[in-house]
Amino acid sequence: MNPWTEWDHIVKVDPDKTLYEDETFEDVVATGTDAISVGGTLGMTEEKMAEYVRGCIEATRAHDVPVFIEPSSAGVVVHPDGLEGYLIPIVFNAGDIAWMTGVHKEWARIDDDIDWAHTHTEAYIVMNEEASVAEYTQADCDLAPDDVAAYAEIAEQMFGQDIVYVEYSGTLGDTDVVGAAHDALDDATLFYGGGVHDYDSAHTMGQHSDVVVVGDLVHDAGCAAVRETVEGANDARN
Repeated sequence: MNPWTEWDHIVKVDPDKTLYEDETFEDVVATGTDAISVGGTLGMTEEKMAEYVRGCIEATRAHDVPVFIEPSSAGVVVHPDGLEGYLIPIVFNAGDIAWMTGVHKEWARIDDDIDWAHTHTEAYIVMNEEASVAEYTQADCDLAPDDVAAYAEIAEQMFGQDIVYVEYSGTLGDTDVVGAAHDALDDATLFYGGGVHDYDSAHTMGQHSDVVVVGDLVHDAGCAAVRETVEGANDARN
């Protein structure tokens, strides 16, 4: 069984951003989240990625929380001991076809140390046209709920994806859209990310998805706010 089938919540930390005030990776891990994902869209370097991944792995020694890398380019992937694996975005509504296969091919070309047994893909559907990821991938974000549902369905049924990720990145999403994606899936796990900032928003989006992802919140508001979202996501599942 894939581990994310048991998750309710993920914290995604961005190596191009600092943690909130004087908080540490230990504080992030202790929020109660189910997993840590390390990645970002802009400003990524191998050095920044290595520093954040190392810090997260060291912090998890006292907590049973897996650490994954979610890379935005081939050149920032690192392979430290203690890493659980890699979550690799494939942007299904990307205008730039490189985000379907091109950057992935480049990673395979330049990296001889890929651990394929611990490498998993995520079928991204990017929905906020103002987000950096939308500009970066030239995503077509003008999608109705049935369009998003269709992307989710083909991701699972035609491309065999175990994770579908509806990403609003920076703004709270449309529950009709997210719910449509969720209803279209049989066994795949639906991740939702974007605009989750408190108990209520996490609880709402958790009712329409399987796993709630928070990112900017950990950098902008800190771990107390993240703990609220953990509680909201957990209560939505129960």
